[in-house]
Amino acid sequence: MIFSFELLLEAVVFGILLGCFYAAVSIGLSVSFGLLDVPHVAHPAIMVFGAYCTYLLGQYGFDPILAGIVLMPPFFLLGMGVYRFYYETFEKRGSDAGVRGIAFFFGLTLIIEVGLILVFGVDQRSAEAPYIGKALSLGEMRIPWRFIVSFGVALVLMTALTLYLSKTFTGRAIKAVAQDEGALRLMGADPVWIKQWAFGIATAVSALAGAMLIIVGPVEPSLDRVYIGRTFAVVVLAGLGSMTGTLAAGLILGISESIVLMHFGASWAPAVAFGLLLVVLGIRPQGLFGR
Repeated sequence: MIFSFELLLEAVVFGILLGCFYAAVSIGLSVSFGLLDVPHVAHPAIMVFGAYCTYLLGQYGFDPILAGIVLMPPFFLLGMGVYRFYYETFEKRGSDAGVRGIAFFFGLTLIIEVGLILVFGVDQRSAEAPYIGKALSLGEMRIPWRFIVSFGVALVLMTALTLYLSKTFTGRAIKAVAQDEGALRLMGADPVWIKQWAFGIATAVSALAGAMLIIVGPVEPSLDRVYIGRTFAVVVLAGLGSMTGTLAAGLILGISESIVLMHFGASWAPAVAFGLLLVVLGIRPQGLFGR
């Protein structure tokens, strides 16, 4: 009985750390898909691209977290450019932007993945830092520092973005742009510019999420396929666009996966996200926190 309790406690602790990581890698999608209604299925691929850029900067002595912060401004500009192209080519032209937009972002995903394979090959790449490979001992429990560091960065990132969206005029405009563009125009704000700015923020956040991704473990060009289901599950579970809900949904997914992994094996863990998604959509279609 003691052994079972300790095993469960360890699973919960690791689940909390993993859940905050899942929330952090999903928060950019929560902005682009949840608040802007942009079918951004390329989000995990951009995150993996950020992980590889972090790896490159690491070759020049950059710590992964510092590299992620340095990458945020250029990724912000990249995101603004991607949204402007998407808007002019698809969204501006009518109601079928959803289907065509999904095709566009799937194409972007393929371009990123093939480009990474051509440049880096299919071998895994990893980052180097003093905290990677070491663990914190708490009694019989050993917690890798890489998870603790990503946990701390995830909390800071989510807190900063939540405050920005709730306390600034631009942040509140981002939260309102998908609901009432006419009201925004009456307030002197350009909805297209607001969406472009918000998509830039979502992409910048993906750069830092990519840094956390390569801290947690090695990356490869096709890793986006592992996270596309998890990130969309977190965003939909949370309720589209809910920052607080994203953290809660990430924790639920992380703890559930950790418990399933510890008791039933790794092969069952990927099914947890989709299982939770089906249950929540059946009981509460608007998500845990609504929109």
